[in-house]
Amino acid sequence: MHILSPIKISYRYLMAAKFRSFLTILGIIIGVASVIIIMAMGRSAQALILDQVTGIGSNLLGVLPGASDEKSPPPAAMGIAVTTLKYGDLQALRNGRNVPEVIDAAGYVIGTATAVYNGTSLSASFEGTTASYINVENAAVATGRFFTKDEEMDMSRVAVLGENEAKDLFLGASPLGKVIKIKEENFTVIGVLKKRGSSGFGVTSQDDAIFVPLRTAQKILLGIDHLGFIRLKVSDAKFVPQAKAEVATTLREQHHITDPTNDDFSVRDMASAIEIITQITDVLRYFLLVIGAISLLVGGVGIMNIMLLAVSQRIREVGLRKAVGARDADVQVQFLIESVFISGLGGIIGILIGIAFSFLVATIMQYLQYTWPFIISWQSVAAATAVSVGIGIVFGIYPARKAAEISPMEALRYE
Repeated sequence: MHILSPIKISYRYLMAAKFRSFLTILGIIIGVASVIIIMAMGRSAQALILDQVTGIGSNLLGVLPGASDEKSPPPAAMGIAVTTLKYGDLQALRNGRNVPEVIDAAGYVIGTATAVYNGTSLSASFEGTTASYINVENAAVATGRFFTKDEEMDMSRVAVLGENEAKDLFLGASPLGKVIKIKEENFTVIGVLKKRGSSGFGVTSQDDAIFVPLRTAQKILLGIDHLGFIRLKVSDAKFVPQAKAEVATTLREQHHITDPTNDDFSVRDMASAIEIITQITDVLRYFLLVIGAISLLVGGVGIMNIMLLAVSQRIREVGLRKAVGARDADVQVQFLIESVFISGLGGIIGILIGIAFSFLVATIMQYLQYTWPFIISWQSVAAATAVSVGIGIVFGIYPARKAAEISPMEALRYE
């Protein structure tokens, strides 16, 4: 039997019932498109987040409150409030005798509030940080200046704005010297930071934040005495492992910890952060792939149903073919090829839709100035193709067997 013959029969059958055929392959189209979109957008989102992390610098160490092993995110990263990290810890880590490889360090607390200027209100994230932020984060001031060490220590009510905050709150006018309200407290704007770029995925960008002195944020805005986290700048990336060990030793002395298993802090370098972020985004991507697989399963059931319907509608045709010499295997192959043709057609359409949608999303995200690459791997296309064909085979086996079991005598008497 020539392989084109059952394909032509499948095509004529599909065209004879266009709407029903469309509904049959719709599940395959949605499932395959979902797989392509999830894999493409998952990789793009992962690239965006990792670009933001690596862009900060490979010579940074992060200290977070709460203990965890190297392969798990610290409690603070999971939204659990831990108050063990103090300003005294930051001062100890800045001390060159304790960690000689550290050239600078910054402490942070983060909050949200409504910023108000001249009747304009804006929901904003604020960061309380130290004067060393500029050096540690490799940030730069566009206009004005950043706050000083003295302003950090005496709880001065000054603020430095990210570029987007300055535009949204002051509508293009110069904010320098103007007074804004944060939680009903007056803050004088002394500077605006240069644009760094969007970070996305719930991570506040430097461009969308308001920066105030650390002590001011702790005592006046948040009413706390602990730090959210600390970042340390190491003189060279090759000294990171040694500095990491010395940071842990210093904090154990600060917290009077003699057994490392009782640590109430976590020290992370960029490599660890990248590994954790990669693991988290991979888990999310695989979870979404399962949802896409469910759509493929539904599509497979639809194909089996339409093929069973085709068997019942073409009993006389099958009986006639068998009466003139067609073998059971020939009938099975015909119906299997028809099933694969239907699922393969849905797979091709789904792949094209998935690629087009992923490209559209990448274009929009890049227009919004996100670092969002358009990534379509041949592995994802090959996997989607193989899965769609496999579904046609798996869900076509039962209808094909039912067709092969038709008796020529009974078929020719069938009305």
